[in-house]
Amino acid sequence: MNEIAEKDVINIENMIYEIDGKEVMLDTDLAKLYNVETKRINEAVKNNPEKFPDRYLFRITDKEYNSLKSKISTSKGGSRKGHTAFVEQGVYMLATILKSDVATEVSIRIMDTFVKMRHYLNYNRDFLPRKYLLLEEKVDNNTKRIDELFDRFNPKDIVKDYLFFDDDFYDAYSVIMDIFNRAYEEIIIIDNYAGKELLDIIKDINKKIIIVSSNLDEKLIKKYNKQYKNVEFIYNDTFHDRFIILDRYILYSCGSSLKDVGKKCFGIHKIEEVKFVKEIVNKLFL
Repeated sequence: MNEIAEKDVINIENMIYEIDGKEVMLDTDLAKLYNVETKRINEAVKNNPEKFPDRYLFRITDKEYNSLKSKISTSKGGSRKGHTAFVEQGVYMLATILKSDVATEVSIRIMDTFVKMRHYLNYNRDFLPRKYLLLEEKVDNNTKRIDELFDRFNPKDIVKDYLFFDDDFYDAYSVIMDIFNRAYEEIIIIDNYAGKELLDIIKDINKKIIIVSSNLDEKLIKKYNKQYKNVEFIYNDTFHDRFIILDRYILYSCGSSLKDVGKKCFGIHKIEEVKFVKEIVNKLFL
């Protein structure tokens, strides 16, 4: 990754603002991270209108832009047409258009930052001082909130690794569903023991799901496909371990078959290296 992108990625949390209750990133900051001109970001939106519905982004005025920027003492920028603010889904969609090695790595780190922020608040609400929770609703204090939260707690310990013991059925199921919910469009599940238990878990998930297994029950698949249309089944006997891949960007290794989560001690680990995601996806689809 080039030096400019590396420098700016470190401060991604400082580039996420809250506007009207929505956490967003601005076109100028995304341009810095992706090492492209701001106009390239907005051209991507203009050239792909079907991928950017109104709920994925909105325009802010130059005055609003400078007001946000001034809160963290950064340089102000001018634009006669204003600026584009992308919500999390919009940032993800932009990543699917700006295809390059730099874009892929930066996009993963941006998504991880959004997830860490969200899970930090969800998992620590019970012992967070009230002043931190109130900051969620204050637009003009968003950057201060992020800085204080990240300084006080270590976000690297959140949602990367999980360890479950015997009979942790609910906790294991909850984390699996939480991982599935992080996907925007597609979930790939590699599990040689995929069966009815897994189908019961995913039948109501409204996303594209691909199940890869060497032990597929054709009768069960036929019955499932008559009622549900969200799963593609792929026979493959080259995998030993279990994996979950989200949107072909984020990779988890699961020590237990998903049908047995909670029965015995097992762990779930997020694999950070981008190259491993690419290798598994290429093995499946190329």
